[in-house]
Order: sequence, then C-alpha cells, then structure tokens
Amino acid sequence: MTEPQPIINKLVVVGLGLIGGSLAAGLKRRGGCVETIGVVRRPDIGTQAVKLGVVDRACGSLEEVASELGQGDVVFISVPTLAVAEVLQQARDCLSPQVTITDGASVKGSVERAAEQVFGEAPPQLVLGHPIAGSERSGVAAANPDLYEQHRVILTPLDNTDPEHLARVMKLWEFVGAEVLTMSVAEHDEVLGATSHLPHAIAYSLVDTLAQDIGNPNIFRYAAGGFRDFTRIASSDPVMWHDIMRANKDSVLNALDLFVDNLTRLRTAIASEDSDYLLGVFTRAKAARDHFTNILAKRAFVNSMSSSKIDYLLQPGGQVSGTIRVPGDKSISHRSIMLGSIAEGVTEVEGFLEGEDALATLQAFRDMGVVIEGPDEGRVKIHGVGLHGLKAPAKPLYVGNSGTTIRLLSGLLAGQKFDSEMSGDESLAKRPMGRVADPLRSMGAVIDTAEGGRPPLRIKGGQTLKAIDYPLPMASAQVKSCVLLAGLYAQGTTRVTEPAPTRDHTERMLTGFGYSVKRSGATAELTGGGKLTGCKIEVPADISSATFYMVAASIAPGSDLTLTHVGINPTRVGVINILRLMGADLTLSNERTVGGEPVADIRVRYAPLKGIQIPEDQVPLAIDEFPALFIAAACAEGKTVLTGAEELRVKESDRIQAMADGLQILGVDAQPTPDGIVIQGGPMGGGEVETHHDHRIAMSFSIAALRASAPIRVKDATNVATSFPTFVELAKQTGITLEVIDS
Repeated sequence: MTEPQPIINKLVVVGLGLIGGSLAAGLKRRGGCVETIGVVRRPDIGTQAVKLGVVDRACGSLEEVASELGQGDVVFISVPTLAVAEVLQQARDCLSPQVTITDGASVKGSVERAAEQVFGEAPPQLVLGHPIAGSERSGVAAANPDLYEQHRVILTPLDNTDPEHLARVMKLWEFVGAEVLTMSVAEHDEVLGATSHLPHAIAYSLVDTLAQDIGNPNIFRYAAGGFRDFTRIASSDPVMWHDIMRANKDSVLNALDLFVDNLTRLRTAIASEDSDYLLGVFTRAKAARDHFTNILAKRAFVNSMSSSKIDYLLQPGGQVSGTIRVPGDKSISHRSIMLGSIAEGVTEVEGFLEGEDALATLQAFRDMGVVIEGPDEGRVKIHGVGLHGLKAPAKPLYVGNSGTTIRLLSGLLAGQKFDSEMSGDESLAKRPMGRVADPLRSMGAVIDTAEGGRPPLRIKGGQTLKAIDYPLPMASAQVKSCVLLAGLYAQGTTRVTEPAPTRDHTERMLTGFGYSVKRSGATAELTGGGKLTGCKIEVPADISSATFYMVAASIAPGSDLTLTHVGINPTRVGVINILRLMGADLTLSNERTVGGEPVADIRVRYAPLKGIQIPEDQVPLAIDEFPALFIAAACAEGKTVLTGAEELRVKESDRIQAMADGLQILGVDAQPTPDGIVIQGGPMGGGEVETHHDHRIAMSFSIAALRASAPIRVKDATNVATSFPTFVELAKQTGITLEVIDS
C-alpha cells in the first residue's frame, strides 16, 4: 500500500489544547506533514504532548522555530480568542511572508481587527479559519486525531488573502477529514453568534441560575436527561468562552435580545394559557430541529434541499413483482396544506407525501404563522387561520425544487396584505413564472420577477384584486389553480377556461372545504369573499409515482405487480390510457371514492408493447408521466410519436431533450421535436445518463435498466426525494437491482 505523501512540510501549533492538539495529532497520524511542533508556555505541557504523540517536539516560543520555517510550512494559532493578537505580534516580528498563518478562533472579526492593528493591514499569508468541532473536555490530553472527521471548518478569506496560502489551509483541513466551507467574516460571526455563542451563554446562565438561585439541594440529583444534554456545553473552558463573548459582543447581544423577546412572549403565552401560540412555537421548533438533524446526518429535507449528490447504479435485466403502495399524491398533498392553512378550524390529513416538494409547501405556511402538527407517518394536523390570517414571513420563502409550490402559492400571496418573496434552488430558478405572473397582474397584483420572468418572485401586498375571465394559453393545472386561488381574494367571479382537461384537484378540494366552485365544460369559476372550513383529507397514492412501476412491469418479461390505493382522478389517467393503447396488460380493481377522489388497485403484468401515435387529448392527462412513458416507447415494437407536449420543455428540466439525450446514449433512436419526440423501439444498451437535476428523469432511466444489456449509471439522482422518498426502497423490494453511490 502506498504511503500518503505529506501535503505540508512543518506544522507549528501555538497552543496545544483540544483544537490545536487534535489538528497536530490528526495530521501526524495520517502522514500529512514532515514534522509537527508545539509551542507552549509550560514545559510540562510540551513534554506531555510529545509523550502522547500529539507532536514530534515542543518549544516555548514561536521565535525558537521561526528560522526553520519557510514556504510550505503552516503556523496554526490555537489560543483563546483575545490572545491571538499577541501571537500575531510575534509572527510579524519573526516569520517569513512565505509561511502560511491560520487560526482556529471562534470569532473572526476580532482576529481581523487584531491583524490590521499588528500588521497595518491583514497580511496575504493569513488565512482566517474556524473548525466547528470540539467537546466539553479541554487540554492536550483531550486531543483526538479523528476530531475533525465529518465536521465542518469555515474559512473566511479576506480580499487580499493569497490564493496559494488559502489552498494550502483548505488541503490541510480536508486531509484530516473535514468539510471546508467559506464565508465572509461578518456572516461567520453573525451565524456563530446565534448557533454557538448564544447556546453557550444560555447554558452557562441556566446552570448558574439553578446552582445559585434556586437553592434546592436536590436540583441536580433529580435532573433528567434533557437537562444533562442541554447543559453539557456549560462544562466547556470558561476562559475561552469569556473571551468569545467579549470578542463577538455585538452578534451575541443581537441574538440574546431576540431570544429574550421570544422568551418573554413564551412566558406570556404560558401565563395566559395561549394554546395556539405554545403549539406554534413547539411545532416550529421541532420541525427546525428535525431539519438540523437531517443536515448533520447528510439526509435531505430540504434545502436543495439536499446536502450531497448521489448517483444510481443499476444492473441490467430482471423483473418486478409483488404488491406495493407508493407514497401519497404530491399534487393533493400540496393542496391539503395550502387550503387547510387558509381554512377556519382544524384540517386532518392522512397519507401526506413526506417528500421534499410537499415539505417545502408545509414549511412555507409554518413561516407564515400557521400551526402545523406533523408530519408523522403521513399524518398532518393543520390549525387553519382563515383566508386573512396568514402573517408576513420573517424572510423570503424558500421552496426548493417545487414548481407547484411557487406557482400555486403566488396566487394566494397576491391577495395578502403583506409583501412576500419566493425563491428556489438552481433548477427552479430557470423555470418561467410569467405564465402565473401575467394573469395575476391582470387581476391587480404587483409582481416582480428576475430577468426572463424567472424566480425569485416578489409580490407586493395590500393590492385590491379584481376577478377576471381567463382563457389559459396552454393547458396547465398549476396556472389554473393559481388564478382560482387568487380568485378567493378577488372582487367578483373569477373564471378559468382551459384548452384541454388538466388535473382538477384544486376544484375538488375547494368543494371539500365547503367553498363553492362551479364547473361547466372547460370552465371553472368561483366568487371571492367566501370561507373554507377545516375537514378531513385522505391522500391517495400518487399515480405519477405509480407510473414508474407500471412501466417497469409492462416492459420486463415475467413481471406481475400490484399497486394499491392509487388515485385515478379522470384528469390524471392519461398514463393508463396510453399504456393500454400500447398493449399493456393493466387491470383496475377495488375502485372506490375516498375524500372526493377516485382510487383503485392496479395490477400490471408483462405484455409486449407496440409503438403508437399518442392522442393529443391524452397529453394533458399524462404530462408528468411522459419521461417514464418514453422508456415504454423505447421498449415497444415500432415507432411512438408524441406531439402537443411543448410544456415538457419547461418542467424541472427540458424533459424532451433530456430524455432524448439519455435514450440516445443507451442506443435508442429518439428524435426530439419542438413539441414532442419520435422514438423507434429497439435494443437498449448501458451507459451514463444525466438527469439535469430532474427527479423524473432519474427514476425513468432507473427502470430502463430492466431491458438494458449493460449497467446504467444515473448521474445526480439527488432530487428523487422531492417527489418519491421511498423510490429506492420499493425498487429493491420489487426486484430492481439498484445501488446508491456518492457522486
């Protein structure tokens, strides 16, 4: 096995406590430097550090080793925050400009100011940094060579920081297993003031309060685990935290003031038994803490909503069988949160889809003051605030990858008294919003978009909306729903006429909430000024998610798969109709109506498929299902032609081009057209395909492997969690050989 090559020459650590000692020990054990040297005031500490293997040797001052140091050497300053200035003074007097200087202080503004005072301006060799790791233990005996594994280190380079020195420090931290991030000095101190310095101040104050003021000798004897976990950090080094509080005074005071204000409101709510306020605080806090836990575990919530990229590696061949239930319908899940929030009373939801898109909607309404309990295994309880009860969010609403959220919510926000802003991830930022902004402006809304009519959307509150009679330029359930939701706040009767049928979940659900919606042919209408009343909603399994497995069973010889409780809304069954036209063996049973939505169990058995001219009247009924249907077409005998589907070019990706490119890589003859595609069925090979951050592209090429002759690697399948968080689990359960790998 090849020995690791050193990435630096000498590492000199000034201050051999937990932080500095752990860096020295970690680099030394991994062979990352030629020599580690500790600089300590007390000789006994130096002797102990050498004996423990933390450093190779120790000395009493930086001047003693300065003449040995040059290019490729690093000095790491690891002393209490307010002592950094003294070390910088020594460094100025004895170190060559070629030596890299970095630090681990928790406050970067004070170090920047100290460097300016000592050097005149911060020298290019200085790289300000802060490892976000530690424990309540301190001293060289606590040094842990693995302390920085899977922890973050924040570097705050200044305008004149030399790139070579910055790169060296980055490499050093990565070598000991850390994830390196960069941000400005000001942002660092604000963020750490709130997330690290404030909690320590509270923990110290709480323990001091209990120890000094309550006076009950049993107060600690009977303290439970929650007290132990919360106050653990009060065992940290008092001198270090004394310095941090002084060095980052402004940020800590700002955070403390906010906390005291909120604590005062909480006290008032407890005193007055304000149940709604208490439940709101606790549900929001639980959701935020769960999100934090997911980030630490590198799971997704939600903030593109994911933290690391993954690929799918699929082995060729196989079949699918068994009985499964896919997650709840995404469209209905979105609408249950939106309408439940503006209803009066409590709405209880069963079967809610706990995917990133629907969770983005849920979080948006929490940010606007709605108390929402859950989700807990698909159960959600929404304490509605009424049509006019939403509150101004404290910050822009981030909706991740969810086009449904941003488009439908824009209709609701157009009728509010407060200003609002919505943004999303990289994929959403490319999607056109003019299709909702234009009709809303016709109703009197004031909306600004980024260049090209793209997110973020900024909506000015306090406008008087008037009803319109709006013919949709193209069939779109999102645009139709947006206009109808704005119509709830408009004066008069709003009418939307669509050129072809689209999903009607909004109209059905509004009716379920007791709001009158009239439908006549292609037109839906409602009159503003009514009210919604809380109700119970059972979300059926999502036919869009079921589609991937319906196609999988249709194309893989020997397959026999049943999908239970699938929503078969008449405006969503295009995929069933198209597969049947292609010759699929697909039967429905146990048909029933649940909460106003028709559902059924769907059994699919393998049958040879044939290419068809897809009827244009089916296109709006299957718009989200076409990526998977393109896989069916690639496995069919003959030619499949799709027209009238130009909307596919403005989804999470240009789905026509993305699918054509991927199919061509797999050896399939797929020719895109402006409004569709022509696919000639035939043999399918393997290869690497790009998803363009689109969850449906990723899942479609995953099922393609069932008919491939070689492995398929699906690049960047991270966003599958947006709509189908259990896709991988169900794929393996039904017989698809799928491996998730870090990309």
